[in-house]
Amino acid sequence: MNILSTHSEIDASQLPLESLAGNPNLSDHQKVAEVSRQFEAVLLRQILQDIRKPVLASANSEATVNGIYSDMINNQLADNISRSGTFGLARSLQSQLGHQVLPQAAAPPAATVKHKP
Repeated sequence: MNILSTHSEIDASQLPLESLAGNPNLSDHQKVAEVSRQFEAVLLRQILQDIRKPVLASANSEATVNGIYSDMINNQLADNISRSGTFGLARSLQSQLGHQVLPQAAAPPAATVKHKP
């Protein structure tokens, strides 16, 4: 039973990155928007990891457990920030990618452009 076929609209953020490009149920604009958001999330994870990096790393097992939880927190925080849209990098990237990858959608069709004599 295919559960996805019963939904009228698919949320691109719920799909793995590998399945975005080949998904016929998503528009190209949705694909570009989700890839931009996921790139922003990866960048935010890197930033958060560096910000929250301990000054002196401990060699005991407790530090390993704390590192795992810290990574989990960083991943969730980065994903939540990117989903909120407040950082703004995904929006800028989406705009740039839209002009490069989807040039026909960014510009009006040639038949509707009126030239002045």
